[in-house]
Amino acid sequence: MKKLVAEFIGTLWLVLGGCGSAVLAAAFPELGIGFAGVALAFGLTVLTMAYAIGHISGCHLNPAVSIGLWIGGRFDKKDLIPYIISQVLGGIAGAGILYIIATGKPGFEIGGFASNGYGEYSPGGYSMLAALVTEVVMTFMFLIIILGATHSKAPKGFAGLAIGLGLTLIHLISIPVTNTSVNPARSTSQAIFVGGPATEQLWLFWVAPIIGAILAGLIYKYMSPETDS
Repeated sequence: MKKLVAEFIGTLWLVLGGCGSAVLAAAFPELGIGFAGVALAFGLTVLTMAYAIGHISGCHLNPAVSIGLWIGGRFDKKDLIPYIISQVLGGIAGAGILYIIATGKPGFEIGGFASNGYGEYSPGGYSMLAALVTEVVMTFMFLIIILGATHSKAPKGFAGLAIGLGLTLIHLISIPVTNTSVNPARSTSQAIFVGGPATEQLWLFWVAPIIGAILAGLIYKYMSPETDS
């Protein structure tokens, strides 16, 4: 239960910090954070939680990460569904807090609410195929970074930095394409509040990250299994 509470809190922070920066700060050009600031905010949420709860739950904060770690032989199958449920609920709680804050400003319109999308709902108008490829590849690379940084042979104490900076880079690449998901819990939390096209397109932001995570788990397990001497 302690692990599940940690995953709930961590995913709440990821959504509140990352999506919050997009909804609250990036909405004001004079603040100057733009895509780069939002990308950094997402990276900082993971980096800070890696050191805050990593020793409790492993700081997955993401169903795709949990699945990729399981496929890679780093996570127990019996914990998979409870982790995913905690992550989705934590994301929804984070989005709920963000909604309460955002609607405290007169005239607030929910708009995209930092949701993910493709086609006309992509920030740059990218196609479904472009979104699918982006989410598969970005999640694949995210899991490669996680599996490598947390390997028993990796330098100790630096995993949080590598993973946080990796997520920042992923956002810098893919915000224009899909508004960056690589995390089904993050996508679900925002889609629930936006509804409409965000929920209709949500399938892609579950399917693509899970495919990318499974591929990364299989390939990294082949390249560098934990059982190596």
